[in-house]
Amino acid sequence: MHEMAVALEICRIAEDQAGRAGAGRVVTVGVEVGDQSGVEISSLEFCLEELLRQPPFHQAKPVIARPPGDVLRVSYLEVDDDRPDD
Repeated sequence: MHEMAVALEICRIAEDQAGRAGAGRVVTVGVEVGDQSGVEISSLEFCLEELLRQPPFHQAKPVIARPPGDVLRVSYLEVDDDRPDD
């Protein structure tokens, strides 16, 4: 399944970026998937939801935006650093 491979790569990127930043728990993974990217959104969303239930994500939520074109990228991560609000 093409979408599972895409979801695995999105999770790898998110884990790598969160680790580099010394972030705590990933809360949200924002993804841009262009309407001409060749990705089936419902399948990708299902795969991401399943993968983001597992460690190190523990229930992070995918947020998928649909811009025009063939873009496919992780656009942002929302993390909880376990510190009180600044």
